[in-house]
Amino acid sequence: MTRKRLGFFTRLLDDATPKVRYRLATEQIRHAERHGFDSAWIAQHHFHESEGGLPSPLLFLAHVAAHTETIRLGTAIITLPMENPLRVAEDAAVLDLLADGRLEVGLGSGGTPTSFLPFGLTFEARAAAFAENLHVLQSAWRGDSLGHPDNHLYPPAPQLAERIWIATFSVEGAVRAAQAGHGLMLSRTQPRPADQPDLTLDAIQNPIVDAYLEALPAGIAPRILASRTAFVADSDDYALKVATPGLTKQAQQHRAAGHAVKGDTVTDYRRQFDAHIGSPDTVLRSLHADSILRRATDISFQVHSVEPTHRDTLRSIELIAEHIAPHIL
Repeated sequence: MTRKRLGFFTRLLDDATPKVRYRLATEQIRHAERHGFDSAWIAQHHFHESEGGLPSPLLFLAHVAAHTETIRLGTAIITLPMENPLRVAEDAAVLDLLADGRLEVGLGSGGTPTSFLPFGLTFEARAAAFAENLHVLQSAWRGDSLGHPDNHLYPPAPQLAERIWIATFSVEGAVRAAQAGHGLMLSRTQPRPADQPDLTLDAIQNPIVDAYLEALPAGIAPRILASRTAFVADSDDYALKVATPGLTKQAQQHRAAGHAVKGDTVTDYRRQFDAHIGSPDTVLRSLHADSILRRATDISFQVHSVEPTHRDTLRSIELIAEHIAPHIL
C-alpha cells in the first residue's frame, strides 16, 4: 500500500504580533521539514485575528518557499469567493515556479459570514461565487483564452489544475470534488447533528469519503486529506495543562454561540472538540480509533485550538514525527 503523506498545518495563531506570527510559523514549517514531514498547510482568514492570522496565503508561502527545500506547501484553504480568480491563478503560477513545483492548492467557500461583506458578497451567495471563480481559475490554468484570443495565463501553469483540493462538510460537495478529479479536504472537527450530539467525527466523515470514492472517475487516484488536532507532549499531565486554557476558551465561545458543551474539564472538551492530546502513547491510541485516518492518503496535524507556545509546538512536531507517524502512515 502507498505510504500516507504527513502534513503540518497552522492557522498562524501564536500569541504574538503579526510579524512574529509569520516568523514563528516559518520556523515551525522548517522544523517540520527537518523532521520528515511531507507537506505544510496554512489557512487564510480575513479581518478576525482570533480566527486566523493570515489574509495572504500565497504571498506568505512564497516567503516560506525561499526558506525550505523539499516540503510541499499547501493552502488550507483559499476562500475563493472573496478572490479575483485570475489573480489567484497568476500568483499561484508564479509561486509554483519559485517553489520548484511544491504548491498544493486547497480551496473552499469560507465560513465567517461578516467577512464577505467588504468584498461585496453575502454569506448566502458564497456557493455560487465559489463555483464561478473555480471555473475561471481552472480555465486559466488550462491555458484557455481569457477575454480575448491573445490573452493566456503567463507563466503557464497547467500542472496546478491537477493539484486542486476542495474543502467540504457535505456529501454533495465531496461528489462535486470527485467528479472534477479534485482532492478532498476533511476538517479537524465538524458540527454534530442536533439530534446526535455524541456522534463521532469519523461517523460523520465516512459517508463523505464513501461518496467521494464512488463518484471518482475511473483512472483518477483518490486524494483525501484528513486534518486533525493533535498536541503531543512528553507526558499526559503536561499536555493537558498546556491544553486547558485554549480548549476552555473554545468551550466558552461555543456556549456563547448557543452550542451545547458538556462538562467543564479539559478531558470533557478534548473529546467534544475532536482533539488528540497527551503523551505519544495516549495520542496514538486516540488516533487509532479514528477510522478516517486509515482511508486518508494525507494526514495533517495542527495544534489548534490547544494554542501551545512556540516551543511546545516544535516539541509536538518532533514527537509526532518520531512516535506517531511510523504507526499511522
